[in-house]
Amino acid sequence: MGSQSWKELFKKGNKSSATAAGGNLIIAIAKTIAAVVSGSGAMLATALHSYADTINQGFVYFGSVLAQKNPTPRFPTGFGRVINLFVMVAVLIVTVLGYESVKEGWHLIQHPKESGAFWLNISVLILNVVIDGGILIKVMKEINKEARDESVSGFQIIPGAIRNLPDATPPTRLVFFEDVVAVTGAFLAIIAVIVTTFTNFAMLDGISTLLIGVLMLAVALRIGYENTLGLIGVSAPKDVEEDVGYMILEHDQVEDIRKLRVVKEGRAYHVEAMLELTPGLSLAEADDIKFKVWDKLLNSPDISDVTLGIIESNEKKDWDPDQKEQKEVKEWDNPKENEEEK
Repeated sequence: MGSQSWKELFKKGNKSSATAAGGNLIIAIAKTIAAVVSGSGAMLATALHSYADTINQGFVYFGSVLAQKNPTPRFPTGFGRVINLFVMVAVLIVTVLGYESVKEGWHLIQHPKESGAFWLNISVLILNVVIDGGILIKVMKEINKEARDESVSGFQIIPGAIRNLPDATPPTRLVFFEDVVAVTGAFLAIIAVIVTTFTNFAMLDGISTLLIGVLMLAVALRIGYENTLGLIGVSAPKDVEEDVGYMILEHDQVEDIRKLRVVKEGRAYHVEAMLELTPGLSLAEADDIKFKVWDKLLNSPDISDVTLGIIESNEKKDWDPDQKEQKEVKEWDNPKENEEEK
């Protein structure tokens, strides 16, 4: 497996989260200055959100670095799920700051106050939209790249990113949702600053603050749910499982697949399969075939672990991606019935 330097690991870390952490730190400092000078509650809420984004995305980047470590004798399946743990901690931070924003928004609705420094607030919020908007575009490109979707370009990256979001890695999904909230929150804050400056509707500042907090809580719930699935270990999408099955069947002497399980752990897939080989092969020949298939699967950048078994063909079709559920029920859930058929 070989040793890995920290420099190599940091290069392999999630670039979207690293970029977002740097950008949001600049935004957070600027917003804090504007919030102190102007007294704007909406500005304070978006400043808290930017600090949360900075901490989370830096934390998640470090988790993505650790997740790249090679398997060890003590941890033979690797460190892929480490990133899910780091993202879960980030979710807790977002939840707390979302709650604080909701509480502050409710307070401002009950006790509205005027804010000053109009041009300072507007300048900072425009800077927020520009930086977070740029990060969001970069993240959408990263989502399409991780999904290996080469059909998108130009303005198609937006619908493509939404379509490919389930295939993105946990840290990239977190950055995507947080930046959507950040850009939306900045627009809400701009509206609140303009309205409260030129009208008597000071309550809008509190309403915007509360809405930003609600959006943060919604992101925390969504990402928390997805990462809980990742920690448990969730089945790979159907198209990924089909791709793995067809890769296995490309070998001429693999006639069928008796059993196939592809589990997503972190950003990588673990493959377990029982291969049905051509009858009459010697043990040495069967082993050669198994190791050739094993090497082929591990050459895929998305697959980190492969476990293969070999068995002689039973002369009937077991693996059919179009009828997978029915096949598994018959073959694995009713072993006594299958024995009687044999």
